Amino acid sequence: MFKISKKARRLSEEEKLQYKKDGYITGLPVFDTQAKEDLNDLFISLSSRLTNDIDINQTNMWHKASLKFYNLCRTPAILDYVEDLLGPNFFQWGGQFFLKEPRDGSVVPWHQDAQYWPLTPAKSVTVWLALYDTDEQNAAMKVVKGSHNEGMFKHHTNKASNLVLDQEVSEEQIKQEDIISLNLKAGEISLHDDGLLHGSEANNSNRRRCGVTMRFAPVNVKADLSIWPHFETQHARGVDDFNYNPVAEIPRGEGTPVKKFQYSREFIEQW
Repeated sequence: MFKISKKARRLSEEEKLQYKKDGYITGLPVFDTQAKEDLNDLFISLSSRLTNDIDINQTNMWHKASLKFYNLCRTPAILDYVEDLLGPNFFQWGGQFFLKEPRDGSVVPWHQDAQYWPLTPAKSVTVWLALYDTDEQNAAMKVVKGSHNEGMFKHHTNKASNLVLDQEVSEEQIKQEDIISLNLKAGEISLHDDGLLHGSEANNSNRRRCGVTMRFAPVNVKADLSIWPHFETQHARGVDDFNYNPVAEIPRGEGTPVKKFQYSREFIEQW
């Protein structure tokens, strides 16, 4: 277990109201500064399993494959923050790295997560854990404050090779005055609503930028399996009285996802 920051806490009522109004909270302490080395070691340990032809940004499902990753997502301080937004009963359904190596040119276009996710109702919360210090120089995530309250924005397809995602919202739809950079120290997290417009620019610094995303949703959220047949949940807290979705087995060892969508059963032989 990584050393937890003594500043880790619960959300204040003001922060809960801010999340509802603005769609995000940032700078929340989770891990102690001494955990920087451990976070780096985790990234190196997991990412080094991938061959050079696989882009780590296109591998989801780490929470279903790797016990190390799964345990990171079960850090009590992280689940406390999520519970303060979602209530006591929720599951995890996603776990991914978003990596930008120095000057690699990759860009995450402006988008809303809910555009990609056939989930009803749309209530997912994303945890973005900084593995390294992340700021505007090395392409911190940027959000458009309050945009989650404006419904779905028009997305178009862009297949440019430097884009991490292929759906984007055009610049003319973005309120420039509402753009906020979610700068984080290693071991801190931000939380954002699935309807919030966000993206990130190219990393033009000499420093690596990498975050772990963890996707959580209340137990009354249901996936459209005709669109997302690989969707599976893992219990996070509370109880699931709905049982709407397939359940993924908790990893018993260290498997490695090699593509965006995989069933949990695909990792069993690797454990």
